Amino acid sequence: MPRACCAFLFFFITLASLPTSLTSQIQRQNSRAKLDLLIRGGQVLDGTGADPVQTDVGVRDDRIVFVGDSAKAHVEAARVIDAAGLVVSPGFIDPHTHADADLLDPMRHSNLNYLMQGVTTVVVGNDGGGTPHPAKVFETWQKQGIGTNAAILVGHGAVRREVLGNNDVQPTPEQLDKMRALVRGAMDEGAIGFSTGLFYVPGSFAKTEEVIELSKAAAEKRGYYDSHMRDESAYSIGVLGSIAETIRIGREAHIPVHISHIKALGPQVWGKSADAIAMIKKAQAEGITVTADQYPYEASGTSLDAALIPHDVQILPPDQLVTLATSKEQRAKVLNEIGENLEHRGGAERLLFTSKEAAELHGRTLAQVALQRKQSPIEAALDLFVEARQKKRAGSLAVASFNMSEQDIENFMRQEWVMTGSDGSPGHPRKYGTFPRKIRTYVLDKKVITLPFAIHSSSGLTAQTLHLDGRGLLRSGYFADIIAFDPKTIADQATYDDPEVLAAGIKYVLVNGKLAVDGGKFTNVFAGRALKSAHQQPLPDLPVPFWEIAALDF
Repeated sequence: MPRACCAFLFFFITLASLPTSLTSQIQRQNSRAKLDLLIRGGQVLDGTGADPVQTDVGVRDDRIVFVGDSAKAHVEAARVIDAAGLVVSPGFIDPHTHADADLLDPMRHSNLNYLMQGVTTVVVGNDGGGTPHPAKVFETWQKQGIGTNAAILVGHGAVRREVLGNNDVQPTPEQLDKMRALVRGAMDEGAIGFSTGLFYVPGSFAKTEEVIELSKAAAEKRGYYDSHMRDESAYSIGVLGSIAETIRIGREAHIPVHISHIKALGPQVWGKSADAIAMIKKAQAEGITVTADQYPYEASGTSLDAALIPHDVQILPPDQLVTLATSKEQRAKVLNEIGENLEHRGGAERLLFTSKEAAELHGRTLAQVALQRKQSPIEAALDLFVEARQKKRAGSLAVASFNMSEQDIENFMRQEWVMTGSDGSPGHPRKYGTFPRKIRTYVLDKKVITLPFAIHSSSGLTAQTLHLDGRGLLRSGYFADIIAFDPKTIADQATYDDPEVLAAGIKYVLVNGKLAVDGGKFTNVFAGRALKSAHQQPLPDLPVPFWEIAALDF
C-alpha cells in the first residue's frame, strides 16, 4: 500500500479511537468556525507598503483569523461588510498626540476625533509631559473605557518638575538618581518610552548629559527616546544642531531615537530638510536607529509664550512679571529678545491665535491684535503674556505658527523612516484631520507619495518602531484594528477657522475586533485598551479551525 494511503488510513483510525470528550471538543471547535465579521471585496493594503490586493479579511473575537478568498474557503460570518470600492487597511497608529486629557474626560474619552480619522491607537505623554506614574492613568482608562488603544510615554519635563521644580537648575547626583528611579518606575508600570520637550520649560534647562542618563534608564526596559528637539529653527543650537544632539543621545544611551514632528521651522532654516535627512541617514548607516513623525500642515501649533517669550521670563511669578513689564530697562531687554524670536517665526502676520478661551484674540494674527491695541507686535506679545499669567489664562495664548515651506514638508514625507503623527492640540485642525489630509492632499491630489507608502507610514512602520507587537499589519493572529475608507471621499474637513470638524470618508473602524465606527457612524463602543510595555510579548498561538489553515494569508 502506498505510504500516503497508509498515513490517510492511520489518521482516520486514530480519529475514530479518540476519547468521546476530545471528539466533542473538535466538533465544538468546528461549530465555532463561523466568524464574527467578514470584510469582503475591498482593496486590502496590509500595512507593509505592498501593493493592494482585492481579498477578504475575517475577524473572530479580538483577532484577525482569516485573510484570503472567503468564497473559495466557504467562510461564513455573523456579519458581512461589503467593502467593494473601499480601501481596507490596518487602523492608523498616531505616535504623537496630546489626547491625555481627552482620554480622562468622561465627555471625550471616545477619542472620536481620532476614530473618524481611522486612528485606532494613540500615544500620549509626548513633549516631556507624560506622567511618571502611568499606573494611575491605566486604572482610570480601565474603569471608564477608552475609544482607541493608547500607550504612554514617561515625560522628562514631568520627571524634572517632580524632583527639581520648574527651575533653571542642574541636578545633584542624588537628584539625578531620583529622576532615574522615576523613569524606571514608569517603565515598570507600562510606559513604552521616554519623551522630552527640550524646547519647553523646564526641559530646556537640562543639559544633554542629563537626558542621556535618563534615556539609559528607559533603554534598560526596551523603551525608545521621543523628542521635541531643543530647536527646530534658529533659536539656539539650530535645527541641525538639535538633530546632532538627538543622534548623540541615541549613540551614548544605546536607545532608538525618534524625532517628533520633524520640520524646518521658519524662513531662516527653510531648505535645511536636505541637510537634516543626510545627517539622519548617516547616523542610520552607523547603526543608530533614528525615526521621525510629521503632520501634513504648513503651520505648527504652540503657545505665544513658547514661541516668543524668553525661557527665564516664562518661569517668573506674576508679581515679578508685572515689575519686569513696567521697568523700562528690563522691559527693553525682554522686548529685544522677543523681537529676535519673532524673526525666527517670520513675523507677526504668521502667528494666528486659535484658542476660543479668548474671544477677543481668536481668529486674529498677532499683527492684527497689536494694531487694535495700538502697540508694536513685540509689546503686544509681552503684555498679553503678562495679562494671561495674572488671570491664569495661559491656554488663551495658543497660536498656529505658519512657518514651514511646502518643499521641506514634502522632502521629509518621502523618507521611509518618517511616519504620520498629528501632534493634535486644541485649535489646530491637525487634531481632527491629519491622517485623511495626508491621503487626500499628498497621495490623491498632489501625488507626492503612493497610497501603500502612506498606509505603511501610518500603521506598520509605527507599530514596528514603537514595538507595538501584533498591531499595524493585516495578518492572521494580529489584533483586529482595521479600517475601511472610501478613497473618493476621504478628506480632512477641519480648518483654522473651524478646527473641530470630523474628517470624512472613514466608513468602518474596528478596535480589537469591535466596530467603533459602522457606516461612518460612531457606535458608542469603547473597545480601546491600554498598551503597556509589559504586554509587548510574542502573540499566543491561536486555535485555528482545520478548514481555515490553507487560506490564512495572501
